[in-house]
Amino acid sequence: MTNESKPVTVQIMDKEYILACPDEEREPLIAAVEFLNRRMRELRESGKVIGNERIAVMAALNIAHEFLDYKRRSDSFSGDVNAALHRIQSKLSGALSRRRTIELSSVS
Repeated sequence: MTNESKPVTVQIMDKEYILACPDEEREPLIAAVEFLNRRMRELRESGKVIGNERIAVMAALNIAHEFLDYKRRSDSFSGDVNAALHRIQSKLSGALSRRRTIELSSVS
C-alpha cells in the first residue's frame, strides 16, 4: 500500500473538481463528496439559500455545527462512562482490600 496521491474527479453541484487522494482514502472521499453534494442540493431545493457559494457556506456551517454538537455529546458520554468505570474500580478495590484483610485475620 502506498501513500501516493492520485487524481480523483468528483462532481459537487454539477461542477467538476479534480482532487489528489491516496487510493486507501478514495472511498471515504467519495462518501464525503456524496454527503456534501446531498446537503447542498437540499439547501438549494429549499429555496431559502440562493447562489452556490452561499449554499456551500451554509452547508459547511450546518455540517460543522452538527459535528461539534455530536462531539460535545460524545465527550460528555465518554466522561460519564469514565466516571462510572472509576466508581466500579474503586468498589472492586475496596472489596478486594476487605477480602485480603479478612483472609489475613483468619490466618493469624
